[in-house]
Amino acid sequence: MTTPPLTGHDLIHDYLRMLDSSPGVYRMLNAQSEVLYVGKARNLRARVSNYARASGHSIRIQRMISETASMMFLTTRTEVEALLLEQNLIKQLKPRYNVLMRDDKSFPYILIGKAHPFPALKKHRGARKEKGSYFGPFASAGAVNRTLNQLQKVFLLRNCTDPVFASRTRPCLQFQIRRCAAPCVGRVNETEYAALVHDAERFLSGKSTGVQADLAGEMQKASDAMEFERAAALRDRIKALTAVQSAQGINPRGVAEADVVAVHLDHGQACVQVFFVRANQSWGNRDFYPRTGSGAEEPEILEAFLTQFYDDKEPPRLVLLSHPLENPDLVAEALSARAGRRVEIAVPQRGEKAELVENASRNARESLARRMSESATQNRLLQGLADAFDLDGPPRRIEVYDNAHIQGAHPVGGMIVAGPEGFIKSQYRKFNIKGEAGAPGDDFGMMREMLTRRFERLVAEDPDRRSDSWPDLLLIDGGAGQVSAVAGIMADLGIEDIAMVGVAKGIDRDAGKEEFHRIGQRPMALQRNDPVLYFIQRLRDEAHRWANGAHRAKRAKTVGATPLDEIPGVGAARKRALLSHFGSAKAVSRAALPDLMAVDGISEAMAETVYNFFHRD
Repeated sequence: MTTPPLTGHDLIHDYLRMLDSSPGVYRMLNAQSEVLYVGKARNLRARVSNYARASGHSIRIQRMISETASMMFLTTRTEVEALLLEQNLIKQLKPRYNVLMRDDKSFPYILIGKAHPFPALKKHRGARKEKGSYFGPFASAGAVNRTLNQLQKVFLLRNCTDPVFASRTRPCLQFQIRRCAAPCVGRVNETEYAALVHDAERFLSGKSTGVQADLAGEMQKASDAMEFERAAALRDRIKALTAVQSAQGINPRGVAEADVVAVHLDHGQACVQVFFVRANQSWGNRDFYPRTGSGAEEPEILEAFLTQFYDDKEPPRLVLLSHPLENPDLVAEALSARAGRRVEIAVPQRGEKAELVENASRNARESLARRMSESATQNRLLQGLADAFDLDGPPRRIEVYDNAHIQGAHPVGGMIVAGPEGFIKSQYRKFNIKGEAGAPGDDFGMMREMLTRRFERLVAEDPDRRSDSWPDLLLIDGGAGQVSAVAGIMADLGIEDIAMVGVAKGIDRDAGKEEFHRIGQRPMALQRNDPVLYFIQRLRDEAHRWANGAHRAKRAKTVGATPLDEIPGVGAARKRALLSHFGSAKAVSRAALPDLMAVDGISEAMAETVYNFFHRD
């Protein structure tokens, strides 16, 4: 008689004999080898021994222990290394019982470039590879754009690209509406423009009062000298500066640089609100809704959020929190190591800093209430959808497919995804239709290629359907023919248990008269005032928007294409140089070898490559 495998407390206790007191990371796995939880420890043996106890655990931890069928361990040199490794594994594996930050988008910055004698003022995202001064982060692109709009009125810095700057022969519209000093045509010299750049950097560094005082002094001098037009221009710049200062919202006097992070927890759902304070100015806020790991408390949520949030972002010198952490010194050490300087973590109790935290907490509380209300409405709509189409239950994942083309040209397919939390935009997909599927009018062929590629890959990557990438419902833009074709495609792939509904425009193609088609059933319609009908219309319209946007992007890219794109070694810079020198790709194809060699940036070898490409015969 075989002994049943150990699980739960007995299994964990059995692992203790092979563990020592080293710091490291442990993983708890279920019987299907899915990672349930990733944790870090200063002392692996001591930490794991806590799980071996039969009592004293929360319901969440008790449930996790009962599902544990195996464990994995990895030792590190220090506890800080263990913390960083833990968060990397959490983001990679997404364990069910860990707190996981689900929004990992980069934040925009304002960049004053320094690679050009006349630096440009512009928005920047991503790695800081370009030489210049970076200011931020800002909470959103909208916050950056509003600030840039006002800064251009105040400091008159250019926002054009270097090639446009080099090609100007007269001032552009930005100069006419007093948003640029027109250095491209010599309206200001390099020294005068550098002074404007210096003032902009002073303002973005928090020295706005000094900049405003200097502008006021210049305005008074111009007025005294009866240069009233210049005085009026300076007055307008001061007004713009006042506007950008007021647009920053809360401007703390005693906090020069900090991130204010507050969490609010309600019925297992959490909202983390982050306010960015830089140069004594508030540069906006962003809310996050981390997955709470089936019952984590505020300290655990904040600790996991901070380590994941700053994984690819530079921490500020001060992080203000609404709740104390379980390991504040460890997290501060990890953030300091990442920033290359000291990072302080504090939970203020009084004064201006406490007011900042209270403001963030209030926003977190209100944001979570709005989200929970929207989620309740969404759940009612999903239940209504299930009732309308006789589904087994409210769908957790709806995929909507649509395609776009103009008489078969530039065919593109689009897939959008929706669920209990609304549109899941990170799961949207575009499909460049290949082969004969994009023939004029062949919508069936386009749909066939799109769905075949989607589900062949899904079957290959997740044949056992363990992930949440499998849909419960497919919405197809079309009638009985499209639904029948999709059903045939799915049957060929061996997938016959996913519900599908065709959404066809009804009489006169009016919204509200849609007909719905299902396999083996007569067409049906919903009442014009049915909220489920409006919900389906929103899903269909979003699919149209997504597919049409992909189509426009593909068409625009094709319009700008030339034969030069196919030449090995000819990138954007060389293509621009050749077109600027000869005027067109056709002229390049007719150019002699010496003429090609005369172009800046085109070496003898590259000239031969270009010449041979057009003269293969």
